[in-house]
Parts: sequence; C-alpha cells; structure tokens
Amino acid sequence: MSFNSDSDLEVKVRKSTERISENMHIVANEPSLAFYRLQEHVRKALNPMVDRRVDNIHDNLKNAIFLKQQLKYEESRRKKSDTNSVYKRLSAHITLDLPELPELSDVVRETANRVEHMMSKATHSSSNS
Repeated sequence: MSFNSDSDLEVKVRKSTERISENMHIVANEPSLAFYRLQEHVRKALNPMVDRRVDNIHDNLKNAIFLKQQLKYEESRRKKSDTNSVYKRLSAHITLDLPELPELSDVVRETANRVEHMMSKATHSSSNS
C-alpha cells in the first residue's frame, strides 16, 4: 500500500513541476499567453473578491447606522428625563401663603430656590462628567 501511495505522490509531484515549468516557459517566451492567463485569473478571482468586500462594507454600514440610532435614542432619553424632572421647579409646587406670617412664606420660597439651584448644579456637573 505504501508503494502505491509513493507512486501517487510521485505522479502528483511530476504533474505539479511540469505545470510550474510550463508556466515559467510561457512567461519567459510567450508574454501574450502569459497576459491572457493573468487576465483569466483576474476575471475569475476579482468578482468574488469584490462581492465579499462590498458585503463587508454593507455590514459595517448597517452596524454603524444601528449604533448611531442607539446613541441618538439614548441622548433623547436623557434629554427627556432632564426636562421632565420633578425637581426642576420646586418653588412652583409650594403655594404657602400665610397672611399672618409673611416672612415664613418668603423663607420657604428662598429655600426652594436654593434647592432648585443646587439640583440644577448637580445635574449639570454629572452630565458633563
């Protein structure tokens, strides 16, 4: 059996070396035939290669569009949650008017304004980080 495989291997090696020798002879002595063979190789190999590259570019574009949409959605969600904050206008929810204690109403409004200011500072500093 090993004798048979050795002869098969020898036949394959002989065919390969003959092909290489023939190609070298063609390139050296018959340039037009060599260019024809190159042209045929390019014609056969180029279309699948270009198709594969176009498919890769198409997939990359789809992924980029998807990621851009995700970023846009997250950004709009953040903006929406910032504008719908309950703490945005705390002083608007405080309707404390005591005619007999006008100073207390002013103190409550001033405290509410300070809390609003601190909250807006905190949200702006956390969104900038």
